[in-house]
Amino acid sequence: MKTITLAFTGASGLPYGMRLLECLLQSGQHVQLVYTQAAQVVATQEMNFTLPGRPQEAEAMLTERLGKFSGTLKVYGLQDWFAPMASGSNPGDAMVVCPCTMGTLGKIAAGISDDLVCRAADVMLKEKRTLILVPREMPFSSIHLENMLKLAQAGAVIMPPNPGFYHHPQSVQDLVDFVVARLLDHLGVEQRLIGKWGE
Repeated sequence: MKTITLAFTGASGLPYGMRLLECLLQSGQHVQLVYTQAAQVVATQEMNFTLPGRPQEAEAMLTERLGKFSGTLKVYGLQDWFAPMASGSNPGDAMVVCPCTMGTLGKIAAGISDDLVCRAADVMLKEKRTLILVPREMPFSSIHLENMLKLAQAGAVIMPPNPGFYHHPQSVQDLVDFVVARLLDHLGVEQRLIGKWGE
């Protein structure tokens, strides 16, 4: 079992994050979830459900929504500075920010750790652990590109959710699963969503 921090921010693309959460829990991982207020707005807009403001209520709601799984889920508040991933002494194995706003990406690139999402990402970079950012924006400005380059040079993996089409997707869910499969591959978590090239 890996310990993976998953963060939702206010960019469009929450279906990617929710599908990743589902797959991580079904594969037996321990997921530490944190999300912004803007992500709560996106959840209502894109997926027609409400992410509760209280972590315990969110855990109960997500557990009921996702059904049976072998992993474990712990939800933390955005200002919970006692959360494990807020310290380099307990960073976990990896972190994914999915979807990742350009504001969040910019704060991480600048080392601004004013909430748990950015602090946890900062910890992952300084501890040389896997940090994956999934920026859902288009087009990218030169500021966005400079921030992404800075983060890539610092060790982060930048994975815009750009689905391929060589697997002949038949639905929106197939496109989501393509992106999530690549995220799982980079996390070292076995997945059967999309077959590997050449197999």
